[in-house]
Amino acid sequence: MLTGSCHCGALHWQLRDIPESATACNCTVCRRYGVLWAYDHEGEGIHVSGPSKAYMRGKAIEFHFCPDCGCVAFWRARSLTPEGKRRIAVNLRLTEPEAVAHVPIDHFDGLDTFDDLPRDGRCVGDYWF
Repeated sequence: MLTGSCHCGALHWQLRDIPESATACNCTVCRRYGVLWAYDHEGEGIHVSGPSKAYMRGKAIEFHFCPDCGCVAFWRARSLTPEGKRRIAVNLRLTEPEAVAHVPIDHFDGLDTFDDLPRDGRCVGDYWF
């Protein structure tokens, strides 16, 4: 199990498994937050706890951050999948670096094309510095 928390420790997340990859998105929100996302479904592979405030991004996504220290902890879909699940992603930058340093980075063009881009060989550990 992988865990992460905001800077003040009030908002936490748990990810059942080490992710196969992390996503760096260049959309207008993610590039400002500087986040690296790992995905699953709420209440299944990802559990969140503690207080959060949400920034609603259109009709599809809400970005959740700690109301005290401001760290962006996760985003979640505003609607359920046809199977009744809610998509959610946690910010891997809120866990300990050595736990995810080897995880490869996937790039997503959330700004223009909404396409997955080819991997460039970098891992999460390459983004810490």
